Amino acid sequence: MNKADCFNLGYVAKLHGFKGEVSLFFDVTTPEEYGSLDAVFIDVNGMLTPFFIERIKLRAKGFAQVKLEGVDDESQAKPLLRKDIYLPLEILPKLSGTNFYDHEVIDYLVVDEKFGEVGRIVQIVDYKVNPLIQIKNRDKEVLLPLIEGLVTKLDRESKTMQVNAPDGLIELYLAD
Repeated sequence: MNKADCFNLGYVAKLHGFKGEVSLFFDVTTPEEYGSLDAVFIDVNGMLTPFFIERIKLRAKGFAQVKLEGVDDESQAKPLLRKDIYLPLEILPKLSGTNFYDHEVIDYLVVDEKFGEVGRIVQIVDYKVNPLIQIKNRDKEVLLPLIEGLVTKLDRESKTMQVNAPDGLIELYLAD
């Protein structure tokens, strides 16, 4: 399994007790959907290593207390701290309409209804209060707030995202 076939679910946040349990932080919108995982991949020295889950208990604010198979004490758990955790892309349900996963739209062409072609998506900047779409337009950057109604059409075949940006926002970024 390699990272191109996976999505980042979060990371190993801290140790939990001294019997090898860890706290995972699920950096996703709906962490409760991951409360019955059987396994995760952890990035250990650049290699995605599978770890089976013996027990998992969801906690508040995206955290889960987890006992990983074969990790039985603090010395075995400590090297996993702050390591990213991954799951295969294939487990994600297919989305339709204007709903999308952040990783799915990277390199999509953004076309505004009024302005026309804006550029290609570099990343979705996941600020909890106000997520942004970061777009590269030649040597300039455009940031669009990912607000309700911004994305009006998503064409997965042509990898195009049509948006209705607030008046003047794109011009503000691209003005010389």
